[in-house]
Amino acid sequence: MALTALPDGEIAAIVTFFEMLENPRAPVPASPLSLQAVEKPDAIAYRSLFRLVGARWLWFSRLSMDDETLCAIIHDPKVDIYAVADGGGRRVGMLELDFREKGQCEFSFLGLVPEMSGKGHGRWLVAEALRLAWARKVSRVHLHSCTLDHPAALATYVRAGFTPVRRAIERFPDPRLLGILPMDCAPQLPVLGTVTSSAPRPAS
Repeated sequence: MALTALPDGEIAAIVTFFEMLENPRAPVPASPLSLQAVEKPDAIAYRSLFRLVGARWLWFSRLSMDDETLCAIIHDPKVDIYAVADGGGRRVGMLELDFREKGQCEFSFLGLVPEMSGKGHGRWLVAEALRLAWARKVSRVHLHSCTLDHPAALATYVRAGFTPVRRAIERFPDPRLLGILPMDCAPQLPVLGTVTSSAPRPAS
């Protein structure tokens, strides 16, 4: 067993890649939550939802994109974006399905706000995502998750019928030190390092 040192300011995660080659045709469990399709969201609205769901898990990739790059993805007709709403209409999660690769669907982003965890809503969201994906007559559904995600994420995907196919190690600068995310998000992961003097302002 060997340890690999990381310099202050960097984070490493183990990424697991999953795929599903057949429709499991499993019923969608009952839930008080619902999906609301979001048609061509503007960059500000999209980042707000992305940050709401993902800041706890250090989601930052879409926050660091400029508007043109981001909108080229989220306005693509083969990318479907949904907000998860609770019974009162409050947005408590998101789902993004990418059909740009012919015959395939990638779960680009799927998550709920932290206070919705541990109540079975994750299983509902994955089941809904699978229903929407396989309805498009694809032959493969895939995603990747990492050790920065919710601790139950990997088990949820396996339970839903996904097969893990490979792993990789990802290294990246801590987005909190770059000013992309607030310093107090992801409290489960201590900050090691100092704020970069040239840190960009967080995207609006």
